[in-house]
Amino acid sequence: MTLFERLKPKFWDYQDIAAGPYKHLFNFRRIWNLAVVLVSLVALIPLVSITLIDYGVTRHSVESEVLLRTSRLVSNTWRTVSFFLAQRRSALDFVVRDNSYNSLRDPVRLSVILETLKQGFGGFVDLGVIDSTGLQRTYAGPYKLEGIDYCCQGWFKDVADKGVNVSEVFMGFRRTPHIVISVKHDLPNGSFYVLRATIDTDRFNELLADLEVSGQGDSFLINKDGILQTPSRDFGKVLDKIPLPVPDFSPKTRVYEESFPDNKKLVIGYAYIHDTPFILLIVKQKDELMKPWQKTRLQLIGFLIASMTIIIVVVLSVATYLVNRILLADQKRIMTLHEVEYSNKMASIGRLAAGVAHEINNPLAVINEKVGLIKDLFTIKDEFKENRKLIELVDSALSSVDRCGTITKRLLNFARHLDVKIQTVNLEEVIRDVLGFLSKEAEYRSITVSVNVPADIPRFDSDRGKLQQIFLNIVNNAFTAVKDGGKVDITAKREGANLISVTFTDDGCGIPESDLERVFEPFFSTKTRHGGTGLGLSITYSLVQELGGSIGVQSEVGKGSSFIVAIPLKMEKKEK
Repeated sequence: MTLFERLKPKFWDYQDIAAGPYKHLFNFRRIWNLAVVLVSLVALIPLVSITLIDYGVTRHSVESEVLLRTSRLVSNTWRTVSFFLAQRRSALDFVVRDNSYNSLRDPVRLSVILETLKQGFGGFVDLGVIDSTGLQRTYAGPYKLEGIDYCCQGWFKDVADKGVNVSEVFMGFRRTPHIVISVKHDLPNGSFYVLRATIDTDRFNELLADLEVSGQGDSFLINKDGILQTPSRDFGKVLDKIPLPVPDFSPKTRVYEESFPDNKKLVIGYAYIHDTPFILLIVKQKDELMKPWQKTRLQLIGFLIASMTIIIVVVLSVATYLVNRILLADQKRIMTLHEVEYSNKMASIGRLAAGVAHEINNPLAVINEKVGLIKDLFTIKDEFKENRKLIELVDSALSSVDRCGTITKRLLNFARHLDVKIQTVNLEEVIRDVLGFLSKEAEYRSITVSVNVPADIPRFDSDRGKLQQIFLNIVNNAFTAVKDGGKVDITAKREGANLISVTFTDDGCGIPESDLERVFEPFFSTKTRHGGTGLGLSITYSLVQELGGSIGVQSEVGKGSSFIVAIPLKMEKKEK
């Protein structure tokens, strides 16, 4: 026997030979196929649609979060780098304002200032004082740079025009990469001088090297030509050109995606650092950033497959069970029809037998009388008394009449013999079931829900469906009333021998005193502009009344509301 033959339902090969021209109504295999296909489509299409929508929304949310975090990281790092440079530029401004040109021409004084700057700010390598001709008059630092002429250097021309200059990383006379910050100070005689400081590139690089970048990311500075100003883990060392295009100027932080020929996708965030030649870039591997989403996607697909499997199994099982029940009901129907037909036949026979018995009894009575009279006459007259043959014939006739009488008596004896669903419920289970419908909303809105059902609350008889609808309506109203992060308390207690009270308390907006008396009226609502119909509490009130209980409300504007539902422990089933 094959597996299909073992699992094949009873109705699969069933044919109703008595169906006549209506065989299509009793084609149970067709009914089963229609039920499975229609119910599966109705169940699976919304599930697949919601899953696909959730898939897209979740992916978009993850990608948006990646871009947002990158943007925040770029902005924060931009502030750090800008502050580092602005702090040292301000320190140089203070030095030129606090010291005269002659005092700065003193090498000893300049060395003291350099040490003060190193201790106070850090990151300074040397200081130099340059006159208006571009000649470095005084120098303090580890190199021998006195007397160097900078008049033809681009940074000197720039500081002479703008008053301040932050240079790109360059080799210069030191033949090592460095950055200089220069400030110009005007002299009373119409001339000027420039105070020039070299910034420690190692200290500058540490600002980005210590940065924690997710997604195997990299952070570095470039200039407007795409030349690295700080080392990069993935794109080379200082003064190398990066293979990425230089992003367009933007006064704000920007984040975009870039694809490489090898299908590597990058998330790039950048910001132009004002009053400097630097552009901050933070580059992340998108595939690494999306790994958590990949795990979520697998879970989502697994959930979809598991849900579809469960739905299909349940649909097949339920459809098979229901069609089997229909088949069984049809077989019982046929049997009942046969029994009714047989009973009708027997009733007809009984009526016929009763009629026949009555019709025969009357002639038999006459025959019995007449034959008895003949016998009496024969026994009176002497000429017939000795004729035994006649007497025997008369006795035979009387015996036959008695026999017919017995038969008719037997025929006569044969003709004569011819919506409220009340169940035992657990209060806490009902409340937990209701809260299960709203658990996601409570989680998303950070609503705290507490349930306190004492152990002395017994199981009681009531309509579970109505209780669930009552509690769901009240909790829905509470969720509508509270703000995100609000609180809803559900407390039960026993009131006397045959009563339980359940109190739903929220810390929402409350109900004005003028509306308290009308909250249970049909179509009364304070939320008609937001989709309210005013039927929720009215329906709830009716349901409580049907259970034989009562409902009340206490509220104060700005502090919250409490709905108290009283439920009898024993519900009487009402006859319809």
